[in-house]
Amino acid sequence: MVQPLNQFNDERGWLSELWRLDEADVPSVMCYASMTHAGMARGPHEHVHQTDVFIFLTGRWRVRLWDNRVGSITHLAVMDVEIGDYRLNPPVRIVVPPGVVHAYAKSGHQDGLVLNFPDKLYRGAGKQEPPDEIRHEGNKTYSMEGMP
Repeated sequence: MVQPLNQFNDERGWLSELWRLDEADVPSVMCYASMTHAGMARGPHEHVHQTDVFIFLTGRWRVRLWDNRVGSITHLAVMDVEIGDYRLNPPVRIVVPPGVVHAYAKSGHQDGLVLNFPDKLYRGAGKQEPPDEIRHEGNKTYSMEGMP
């Protein structure tokens, strides 16, 4: 799910509701922020059990999603999403279910901020479990090359 978020502007700036229990199908159990330098990418990887709920707050982004879910009506489909500058467009929420490989790259010349509200604790309670990640860096099948 890719959803532009409402942005309420006034003379002070803007406000956007990033996550609401009554609007998202994913109950979050934690939140983290990451800053990505301009021109850098994160991923690609996928989760076996975890759903990610990304909020792209600042700047321009390229996001690529690959559906690896056997039995899904979009199995093996690739989805490219371009997110515009928050000063011109509202922030965007992207929900990535388990089995969907995902990667994103920061476009433009400024660093960018992303929040994630996953539905599973990273490495489980007390960080005692292995990470729920299947890494795909270096796998040409999941390259962001050729993406606008």
